[in-house]
Amino acid sequence: MSNKLPSIARHPKGLYLLFLTEMWERFSYYGMRAILVLYLTAAYVRGGLGFTEENASLLYGLFTGFVYFTPLIGGWLADRFIGQRRSITIGSLIMLAGQLCLAASTERYLLYCGLVLLILGNGFFKPNISVMVGDLYPEGDSRRDGAYTIFYMGINVGAFCSSLLVGWLSVKYGFRSGFLASAIGLAFGLLFYQLLSPRLLGEIGLKPKAPLLEQRQSVVKTLTHEERSRSAVILILTLFSVAFFAGYEQAGSSMTLFAEKYVDRMVGGFEVPTAWLQALNPLLIVVLAPVMSLVWVLLGSRGKEPAIPIKMGWGLVLLGLGFVVLLGAVWQRGGDVADTAVKANIGFMVGAYFLHTVGELCLSPIGLSMVNRLSPVSLASLMMGVWLASSFVANMLAGYLAAFASRVGASVIFWILTVSSLFFGTLLIALNKWLVKNSYGRL
Repeated sequence: MSNKLPSIARHPKGLYLLFLTEMWERFSYYGMRAILVLYLTAAYVRGGLGFTEENASLLYGLFTGFVYFTPLIGGWLADRFIGQRRSITIGSLIMLAGQLCLAASTERYLLYCGLVLLILGNGFFKPNISVMVGDLYPEGDSRRDGAYTIFYMGINVGAFCSSLLVGWLSVKYGFRSGFLASAIGLAFGLLFYQLLSPRLLGEIGLKPKAPLLEQRQSVVKTLTHEERSRSAVILILTLFSVAFFAGYEQAGSSMTLFAEKYVDRMVGGFEVPTAWLQALNPLLIVVLAPVMSLVWVLLGSRGKEPAIPIKMGWGLVLLGLGFVVLLGAVWQRGGDVADTAVKANIGFMVGAYFLHTVGELCLSPIGLSMVNRLSPVSLASLMMGVWLASSFVANMLAGYLAAFASRVGASVIFWILTVSSLFFGTLLIALNKWLVKNSYGRL
């Protein structure tokens, strides 16, 4: 299939294959992630591994951090040697082995083995499938931003379904059944990808982007001034994304532990499993993503669509407001009291997830499109890996913050994240004109 499609055509079928592949991989990842901290902190008699909350939060931060570091390596290997298509297959197989290790884990060594395999496999998978979405469209095609929004919905369909299914299985049949379901989902995605990619993707992603002769040269020296300037803008916006994801990733650690102990999860006589709260974010994204996409289109048709830095700045502001809502939950309980019988209303969690989700839609899919717009052709996967690597730093920081919260109480961390998110969001909005200028009008 040619990637030279007229901009008036509908989206190519290859987009929906990548949508399904990413959906099943995210089903696997987010299902495992939804129960990981609960599994680590549960006692041995409950099928867990008996970690302290502090150590579980640190391990969670290390794992989710390195998940976003290895795309730097995987993106570089794909650009230079392997190509995107083969990298996705390699990554899926390695991650499948990792999920099976977790499903079989009764001892900590299998846990560590499984987490390492997931980290390595994600490095091959994540940056390359994102790049291939952009490669379906010719330069300047107006459908590209919409394609990334559709692709982002695939991520969240998988995350929503897995949070519910894996969360329920882990309560009903034990944690290992949840990990096994995650493995099965990943196997489905790999099967669809292998069967359909030759027909629906054509030549896209088969060959490395950078010519082999360039391997002996300094890539930086071959970039034009404009390409270096655009790359610098990517790096600056990546730093701001660190501030966002350090707060956003509290969902799987400090927010999960807070909800488990201090939130009244009874709804109509049914106690909502803690892992199900993490399904709110992907559900809201599936509902709100088309709305946000329509908003950008309508504003664009009137010449009023905000530039990417302003959208991302508002994402940080909304993240901060979400932590204000969580501070309300703390205040309802009378502060950081240790008595687990004193519960906060579940509505506070719903409100926080809503604001965090709208903030995410202002930043994360926009960021994917931004990297695709600004990256030099020879460094496309590597720069996508740089963008994803921001979550490496953010998740490491998030892990330490969550561990700190287990000692000092949730309110301190919620205050820190409120102030920092509002500050960085305001600063990014203020830098908008300078960033647009140095992107040569591509933002």
